[in-house]
Amino acid sequence: MTTIKNHLKIFALSFTVLTSPLYAKEEVPPTAIPEPVVTTTEHKAKINGARINYIVTAGETHLKDAEGKPAASIFSIAYTRSDVKNVAERPLLFVFNGGPGSSSVWMHMGVFGPKRVVLPSDAERVGAPPYPIETNPFSLLDIADLVFIDPVGTGYSKPLGDKEGKDFWGVKQDAKILAEFVRVYITRNQRWNSPKYLAGESYGTTRAAAMVKELQEGWGSIDLNGVLLISSILDFQTGDFTAGNDLPYMTFLPTYAATAWYHNAIPNKSQYKDLESFLGEVRNFALSDYASVLLKGALAEQAQIDTVINKLHQYTGLSKRYLQQTDLRINEFRFMKELLREEGKVVGRLDSRYLGEDEIQVSESFEADPSAYAIDGAFTAALQHYMASELNIDRDDPYHILSGDVFGNWDWLYEDSPRSQGFLATTPHLSRAMRQNKDFRVFVANGYYDLATPFFATEYSMNHYGMDTSRVTMKYYEAGHMMYIHHPSLEQLVKDIRDFMNK
Repeated sequence: MTTIKNHLKIFALSFTVLTSPLYAKEEVPPTAIPEPVVTTTEHKAKINGARINYIVTAGETHLKDAEGKPAASIFSIAYTRSDVKNVAERPLLFVFNGGPGSSSVWMHMGVFGPKRVVLPSDAERVGAPPYPIETNPFSLLDIADLVFIDPVGTGYSKPLGDKEGKDFWGVKQDAKILAEFVRVYITRNQRWNSPKYLAGESYGTTRAAAMVKELQEGWGSIDLNGVLLISSILDFQTGDFTAGNDLPYMTFLPTYAATAWYHNAIPNKSQYKDLESFLGEVRNFALSDYASVLLKGALAEQAQIDTVINKLHQYTGLSKRYLQQTDLRINEFRFMKELLREEGKVVGRLDSRYLGEDEIQVSESFEADPSAYAIDGAFTAALQHYMASELNIDRDDPYHILSGDVFGNWDWLYEDSPRSQGFLATTPHLSRAMRQNKDFRVFVANGYYDLATPFFATEYSMNHYGMDTSRVTMKYYEAGHMMYIHHPSLEQLVKDIRDFMNK
């Protein structure tokens, strides 16, 4: 009994000692967030015929949430001209690409930045490195300072603290955090009074419209001078091939026709004066006879159906039997495979001038987009080389050019519920911005051979929702989604943007 009591005393003493403050388990502090890494370099270049000096600031901006906690680290590369007096009054252009899940590499190294990767002409594949990188004489740096932004999950941008990528991967979430980046940038760099523009490509145009709402209608009241929409997709009803939605069959038709024109696949091409007159006829047909038969469905008379089949054959080159089998409804991926099937070729989606070959020729869609794998390697290598060799960015962590995680986990809901939202539409944000800001203007660049964001769909958007079309500048180029990879289109695009910004 005595022995048991002694053991109990020892246990009680040991428990007391181990649970005393001296021996209490030490709490593990949260992982410290490293300070933002930023590099600054000075450069000279001849742009638009003028020799200019500029500073490049490349690195991370740490943003906080509403509670003041770390939220996200946004990587950006900013170009500021250093040989002008009134920097605060220079136009400021915030640039991003789309995806969602894409870094800003494409517009950075393709059109706006002071360096560009040079691609082969005539829609050829780039092949293996090395790829030529040269000073970009078409850059807008002579008239505007440029900030290239990588959204969370792309480039080097990432969530901070207890935040996760999914906290930012959505239409509204993404627009809010990038609008906050704009606010912080113009505050830290004393640019509140600078003319400000957003420039987005593809989904980046959706992002730009959503950011306009966040910036101009938010508590910060950051009014913008305008937006540049490169290959626009604002209203997803115009582009989503889903059951019960006939609109895309109409909005894609002129791009199908342009593609068939380019590849000499239409009958009687010689009867048309040029591409633009041909497409004018196709537009009229899409809005009249074609729209009527699609909307009538089973109510359409056989004579009307026969007329539509004949016209579709005339405009696309697809066989009448095939058109009948599709119920007059041509899906974009099937079109890309079907147009030149007899030649064993598939056409590109981002740029239908490009051709590819598939292993299996009887499939209904291509293995991969020929216009994507034709150029991706060059842009990826060029940016990585440029950042390391000229901007002193020395990092081992991967720079995410494109992220499938971001795209696959994207939250497309902007309104309160899927039913209240329906198809995502952000054009109303732009029309409302025009009503609230008398100086707000829109520039839209369209590629005739863009099967990802067709030009006729954009025309539909710009002609609805009360848009003030007198403040919308629409331009067209004989190239695809990234029209700037076509040298004549690049020159014209930059000229058109300069004219727009100088008004």
